[in-house]
Amino acid sequence: MSDVPDGEHAAVVDRIEDGLAALEIDADDGRYELLVDPSALPSEARHANAAVTVEVADGSLVAATYRPEETDARLSRAQSLFDRIARRPPGADEDPADGDDGDDDEE
Repeated sequence: MSDVPDGEHAAVVDRIEDGLAALEIDADDGRYELLVDPSALPSEARHANAAVTVEVADGSLVAATYRPEETDARLSRAQSLFDRIARRPPGADEDPADGDDGDDDEE
């Protein structure tokens, strides 16, 4: 990915691994990834899916502000989506290949 444009942007901590935090940054002209030392983030934002506002200058993180309300909203939306996906439609437990038509009468 190319350098993140200078300025203030909404971002999300995508992951923290191998000693680096990967920020997914939404800018006016696209989406970018910026790798930073986790210590550059507010302590409460040092986890995946934390929403932050970042200030970038010369392709480097200058400042980051944790956004707890947006973080909670993102987590809530993700949980709702997971819950919808996890629900099985009626009859999903039945295997149509077993030939059982549900009629327990033996002839």
